[in-house]
Amino acid sequence: MTLSPLRPETGVPLARALHGFGDRVALRTSEGVVSYDELARLVDRAGERLGPERRLVLLAVGNDLGSVVQYLACLAGGHPVLLTDPAGDDRELVATYDPDVVVRDGEARQRRPGTAHRLHPDLALLLSTSGSTGSPRLVRLSAENVQANAESIATYLDLQPRDVAVTSLPLHYCYGLSVLHSHLLRGASVVLTSLSVVDRCFWDLCRMHRVTSLAGVPHTFELLDRLGFGRGGEGAVTALPSLRLLTQAGGKLAAEKVRALAELGQRRGFDLVVMYGQTEATARMAYLPSELAATAPHAVGRAVPGGTLRIEPAGAEVGELVYAGPNVMLGYADSPADLARGRVVTELRTGDLARFTDDGLVEVVGRASRSVKVLGLRVDLDRLEHLCADAGLEAWCAAEGDRVVVAVTGGPGAAERVRALLARRTEVPAGALDVHAVDALPRLPSGKPDHRAVAALAAATAAQEPAPEGAGTATADLVALYAELLDRDDVTADDSFVSLGGDSLSYVEVSLRLEERLGHLPADWHTTPLRRLSPAVRRRRGASVETGLVLRAVAIVAVVGTHGNLFVLTGGAHLLLGLAGFNLARFQLAGSSRRERVRRVLASLSRVVVPTVLWVGGFALLASAYPWQTALLLNGLLGPEEWAEPAWHLWFLEALVVLVAGVAALVTLPAVHRLERRWPFWLPFALAVVALLTRYDVVSLRGGDEIHRAHVVAWLFLAGWAASRARTTGHRAVLTALVCAATPGFLDDPAREAVVGVGMLLLVWVPRVRIPRAASRVVGLLAAASLHVYLVHWQVYPHFEDDRPLLGVVLSLAAGVAVWAAVQRVVPLARRGADAVASRRRAAQAPGAGVLVVATTSSPRTSTGTDPGRTVTVTGVPSA
Repeated sequence: MTLSPLRPETGVPLARALHGFGDRVALRTSEGVVSYDELARLVDRAGERLGPERRLVLLAVGNDLGSVVQYLACLAGGHPVLLTDPAGDDRELVATYDPDVVVRDGEARQRRPGTAHRLHPDLALLLSTSGSTGSPRLVRLSAENVQANAESIATYLDLQPRDVAVTSLPLHYCYGLSVLHSHLLRGASVVLTSLSVVDRCFWDLCRMHRVTSLAGVPHTFELLDRLGFGRGGEGAVTALPSLRLLTQAGGKLAAEKVRALAELGQRRGFDLVVMYGQTEATARMAYLPSELAATAPHAVGRAVPGGTLRIEPAGAEVGELVYAGPNVMLGYADSPADLARGRVVTELRTGDLARFTDDGLVEVVGRASRSVKVLGLRVDLDRLEHLCADAGLEAWCAAEGDRVVVAVTGGPGAAERVRALLARRTEVPAGALDVHAVDALPRLPSGKPDHRAVAALAAATAAQEPAPEGAGTATADLVALYAELLDRDDVTADDSFVSLGGDSLSYVEVSLRLEERLGHLPADWHTTPLRRLSPAVRRRRGASVETGLVLRAVAIVAVVGTHGNLFVLTGGAHLLLGLAGFNLARFQLAGSSRRERVRRVLASLSRVVVPTVLWVGGFALLASAYPWQTALLLNGLLGPEEWAEPAWHLWFLEALVVLVAGVAALVTLPAVHRLERRWPFWLPFALAVVALLTRYDVVSLRGGDEIHRAHVVAWLFLAGWAASRARTTGHRAVLTALVCAATPGFLDDPAREAVVGVGMLLLVWVPRVRIPRAASRVVGLLAAASLHVYLVHWQVYPHFEDDRPLLGVVLSLAAGVAVWAAVQRVVPLARRGADAVASRRRAAQAPGAGVLVVATTSSPRTSTGTDPGRTVTVTGVPSA
């Protein structure tokens, strides 16, 4: 590494070329104007005072002439300059980096005659990474970084010497600094002021100097909204007829706001340019051309001139955004020793999750570090903030432990709105939302959100809330209950039914046993962590059971009783399809990530396909009871067109498998996944409406026995999906209209249609019913075993349907329950056996296998090796 003192070519060219613009106005202040020639002379004199040897300068830079002169003198002379906020506390920075010169309030204090540092020849500028002056970590920027980024910005903004900018942002902030750089590069002028945009004098100053360019962060535009920016006539406070360029960066602005500003600009004659960047890229990495702001407001645009953007991993639709270009920093500095280092970074991993649109634009969809796991669910905190903003709520979100902490302005009413909105529009349980009404949202000195302060609200609340008496014991009991019913040995108080992989087959017993323990069952119990489930103060008589569970039990009894000639109550199987769609959306589609949802849907599918194929295939092989098409669930595709027994016996299960597989295929599509996340009710509702094309034979795929074919009954399954997402009266009303319109005439049997229609409407409007506690156990047993009852009853009731139908129905139900109970015992044993085999195989293949075991202890809640439930202490002695 070559380190050298000041050389003629050292420094940033834009600061050394000020003389070239002669008597053009460079800086404008409330006291007057300064030409480029005058500015160059002031810079030269300040440079002489710094001396010929390169020195480390700490500059508390304000939006004033003295600060700008000192700053430009450092850039021109090649003196690395560390910028701080003049209103901040920079004592830690001084103690950490020991600058040679400290400049505050326009006065330079020489701390030593020369320098105490080894300064790399390329080093020009040091900026804080956090937007505050307290962070000792700094971004190291070179002279090339500063010059290249200024040229890039001036190019895509098409800055001209006639342009006039205003310091609407602080100069210690990289965005505000880039405004100064790019305008001085083009011989334009800058109005220096520390006034806020909410100050009437700020706008008087802008009008007096005919400002053409105004820069702002999202907070700036919140303030402008309060002033009525863009409303009223030219006499309004913010009226600025000379404005031709409005730029925005420093955080994501809501798409609706971008579009509104772009349309305002079209009416008022200014261009809106949305920009994206980080301090590590000397300010800018991407920009959205003004002509695209109204049509692509979600995007951050394309790479700045000289730069490139890519998604990592390559080929992924959504991944980390990576930037490369001449403005990428040299690296970070954590101590004075780092100031001697050269380039250690060639490209910038932004930490932002992004995708390329069909138009080749970049759209940032979230922050990797802002994507957190809450109760086993992946949560994008940025998306939560955008949902709040779309609803007109000022709110910021952070994560603290197992909770999402939300700060919102607007009082307790706004807090309740946020809680209801996020619980309705996302998979975050209401119990995991810690919402706080605040007078003002906490901000960093740069104006950006202070998410650490938001997270700290949770700790303050927790300190004030005493734990309920007996809460620890009650939670431990629930942990043990879940571990028993779900056959899991890793259950914790932070887990929920959904996060543990619970599904529509296991929820029956869990919900009933949980209701017995608690005395009540919250609507969102399946997504609520165990620690937040508490027993009712007063236990009510009877059991409050979910309506879907009761309908499931009634439907399977109706199917078996009708087939066994005990009574006639048709429509049960079609109702079960609606219930299947309801439960699939509730449990398998509860995950927030696309991969997790697909995994859950496929797992659910296997729990239907495997027992069906084994049972039916066994009878097909041993007793020739079924054709092979039925055994492989392909009768609807390859079997007879009209109803024929026994080929069509399993039409319900075949339709269920096809529909669940179709949902799995749908949610693998990123576009569908995003639509469902954004419109959780309206997407399945729209799909149900589209599916009516086959119900009304507008689209005919195959004739024959149509009411038992998957594509014809799909609308019922999709309506069940929509019912699980219906959160408002409006949702329920339009879904009711669909069911009432589509059910009559569907099955050519008014009684059968009434069973389906009434059952679906109960599912939509009546979430729970209260029944005797003894009856709830029977209902739960039949509902849990409904799949196996449906499979088994075909082999039982035919022997009794003519002479003893009641006995045939009872035996069919009992046989199905018995098979279900056997499976419940066999599957966990098989799983544990497979886990043990896999564990032994991994242990045998692991490096150093065959260590000497010197102590073992049993613990149902501890695992430090591959064998769950055992803590093993070993020595490092290899076996012979």
